[in-house]
Amino acid sequence: MNFEETIEYLYSLLPMYQRVGNVAYKKDLTNTLALCKALANPHHKFRSVHIAGTNGKGSSAHMLASILQTAGYHTGLYTSPHLKNFTERIKLNGIEVEQSFVVDFVKRLKNDIERIQPSFFEITVAMAFDYFARNQVDIAIIETGLGGRLDSTNIISPEVSLITNIGMDHMDMLGDTLPKIAFEKAGIIKREVPVVISEFHTETYEVFRKKAEEEHASIYFAQEFYHFEHVHYYPDRVSFDLSVTDLQGNTEKKLEHLYCDLSGSYQIRNIGGVLKTLELLNPELFVVDWNHIRKGLATIVENTGMKGRWQTLKSNPWVICDTAHNMEAIQYVMEGLAQHRKEGLHIVWGMVKDKDVKRIIRLLPKDAIYYFCAANIPRALPAKELKDKFAGYDLIGEAYSNVNEAYQTALEKAGENDLIFIGGSSFVVAELNDL
Repeated sequence: MNFEETIEYLYSLLPMYQRVGNVAYKKDLTNTLALCKALANPHHKFRSVHIAGTNGKGSSAHMLASILQTAGYHTGLYTSPHLKNFTERIKLNGIEVEQSFVVDFVKRLKNDIERIQPSFFEITVAMAFDYFARNQVDIAIIETGLGGRLDSTNIISPEVSLITNIGMDHMDMLGDTLPKIAFEKAGIIKREVPVVISEFHTETYEVFRKKAEEEHASIYFAQEFYHFEHVHYYPDRVSFDLSVTDLQGNTEKKLEHLYCDLSGSYQIRNIGGVLKTLELLNPELFVVDWNHIRKGLATIVENTGMKGRWQTLKSNPWVICDTAHNMEAIQYVMEGLAQHRKEGLHIVWGMVKDKDVKRIIRLLPKDAIYYFCAANIPRALPAKELKDKFAGYDLIGEAYSNVNEAYQTALEKAGENDLIFIGGSSFVVAELNDL
């Protein structure tokens, strides 16, 4: 098989959560362990940082990778889902995995794949681990796909574990309360491996503390160590000053004029967890100073090729896309739109069927013009149905056959000082021709 045939093989023969939903979710690690055994256990051959969370784990993973690359380390990065190309999931120093490796991997493992019958995600995890081991990475940043405790990535023994925001998402699989979801995410906490919590709620604090205690893992809540001041949001960056405190609460360092080129207002919530994670890496193996951090945060997109996080596609009118797709993430994005909006607001919007549409609608502005669309996947909510649901809450717009038709119409109607936002689903953003 060539590359296109190989990818189609993976899509057509194996369950893929992005396309079919929770039917593809496997509730144990058996298949991943079996695949890795067939590969001589590549996950034992490289050091890693493991990241879980409802929101912010992808951004945090890219931040860590950018800073470690800047510090001169051979850095692997595994994230999901991809937006445009399958190879976005597996990167080495910001360069996507070679198509030839993907083809060769499936060819080598085809008999094992058909014997084990793993999910699409389980295969991509094993592929990433094999790639990182063969390329002898200094460290790999590994993002969970869904949950944590039973996520396919959870066979690694990381240097540090990082848990970002916990929110109400994938409740049919992870639980219907914040403590239940936090319990699943806390499943990445390993025995005597330090864990960093980027952001916590009153309901989740005790879940994390208890799990860390059970595993004899030291736990660090980033909010207690990093304090952001003079935060300013620009279209292409966030600037801030930073105060760093020690375990006793004493200010030990102040830094001014730092920048992060992931410009969504929510990124500040991720940076503290990233900084604490870097601090906890073994200093005999990894030396990361503030110059590396300053430069790495300012060049995340350049270093890693990250897409779809508060990404500007056009100016005059200003066009932004973002893959936020659950309550907390969408609320952060709407706050950002309110900060930057000048005149008219146009929202190109699509969702999948398994989201709580009614709760999300309440977060969206009523004075925007809406352009409804659906991604080309079975899980997509039809644009006409979306239009009707929104109309019931006085959010008015028209339905379009796809995101590009909706976007083009918005461009034709928008004035030069208007803002166009495209989002609601990562799959909608992924189908943009301009991305």
